[in-house]
Amino acid sequence: MNIVYIEAAAKVITNKQQLVNMVSKRVRQLSAGSRPLVETNLSMGLADIALSEIAEGKLTMDFFVLPEEENQAA
Repeated sequence: MNIVYIEAAAKVITNKQQLVNMVSKRVRQLSAGSRPLVETNLSMGLADIALSEIAEGKLTMDFFVLPEEENQAA
């Protein structure tokens, strides 16, 4: 992981545990075939892509809430 991506994402998601969880979930999605929401280059790993998506505001916590989880929370 590139420190630049980590620092940029940490400015958006200040809770470190939440950031780790978001990156982990997004890496799983990307490795399962989801398309990146940002422009990528060959040197970027999946975690870098996830961090970049968060830093650019493409991903929020709402992105990861599934409809059945919303029903359970209510």
